[in-house]
Amino acid sequence: MKLFRLNGKVQHYAWGGYNYIPELLGVAPFGKPSAEYWMGAHPSAPSAIATGNGVIALNELILTDPAALVGPKVWDRFKELPYLFKILDVKDMLSIQVHPTKAEAEKGFARENEAGIPLNAPHRNYKDDNHKPEIMVALSEFWLLHGFLPEDKLQEVLTSVPEFVSLVSIYENEGYYGLYKSVMEMPQALVNILLRPLTTRVISAYQANQLPKSDPGFWAARAALNVPEGESNIDRGIFSIYFFNIVQVQPGQAVFQDAGIPHAYLEGQNVELMANSDNVLRGGLTPKHIDVPELLKHTKFEAVHPNILQGDDAAGGLEKIYPTPAPDFAVSKINIRKGQIYEHTANAAEILILMSGDATINGSDTLTLHKGQSVFLAYSETYQLSTEDHAELFKATVNI
Repeated sequence: MKLFRLNGKVQHYAWGGYNYIPELLGVAPFGKPSAEYWMGAHPSAPSAIATGNGVIALNELILTDPAALVGPKVWDRFKELPYLFKILDVKDMLSIQVHPTKAEAEKGFARENEAGIPLNAPHRNYKDDNHKPEIMVALSEFWLLHGFLPEDKLQEVLTSVPEFVSLVSIYENEGYYGLYKSVMEMPQALVNILLRPLTTRVISAYQANQLPKSDPGFWAARAALNVPEGESNIDRGIFSIYFFNIVQVQPGQAVFQDAGIPHAYLEGQNVELMANSDNVLRGGLTPKHIDVPELLKHTKFEAVHPNILQGDDAAGGLEKIYPTPAPDFAVSKINIRKGQIYEHTANAAEILILMSGDATINGSDTLTLHKGQSVFLAYSETYQLSTEDHAELFKATVNI
């Protein structure tokens, strides 16, 4: 057998919405946020695979015959299923974050292991030894922060926002690195002095519905209003909202984020595919651990001109592939209607999730899929997808 039903794991992070993921999966709301739905073999939350011998975790199934299940080239290079596939529902802003390169992740993971820091310790930076490039494909209108503004736009922000005028000379003399280092290492009392009049002003405009989502003040106000009750300090992550690109993505459009690109998701739902890692270095808008020296060490201090990917047509127009330079993964969207057949042979292990409609997948087994259901396909599985009406699926595989 090379075709299996897959059940992922819901992650209940505080920033998630309550209804989108339960509705997708056809289950009752959990009574707490449902932020992410994980499909993959990451040891912290592996998917469950239904086999003829019962249910087994995907990472354990792979170890029964690794090369045959993920593919010989994939296993030889990665020694694991190298991607983690997710559905995200972003209700509140995520933390400002950066992901390390593969080489730096290996060094950081070994260093924290040698220091005896438990893997689940809240102050741990490296949960594994892998890099974490990632691509997101929007399922709704989606907003995110993505990389530093180009030089002219950042200069305009610094000179037009009264509270930032004192930072102009730092940027002109020391560039992106000096500017960001300055605000990230700034004493909290000075952060409060600089940002309090700004947050007071934007909160007033936000509550009067005077700010569009393209205005950093909109998100700065949300961040300021989202602080825990009794917290008087202002989150220095608000600087990042003004210094980074605010990007709006429409359904079906995608954004790739490589190691070192500072970013944060702001609002919406998306499909996300990344290297099989949970390494995050945080820089604000979060109660979680922030390690400023480690963040500065791994951030790319350069202008970013956002590249919104539209996808490339494949399979006679039935599939849209979103290319990235990452070897670990590739994501595509499949749309079929009655009478159309999508046929493919997996050149690496694949995971498919049905986002809408109903479909039948016919390979070494025949399975009927309903909205929110997923399958795992082993290397070399030849299969056909069909529908009696319409079906939209997303596919994760390896970029080989």
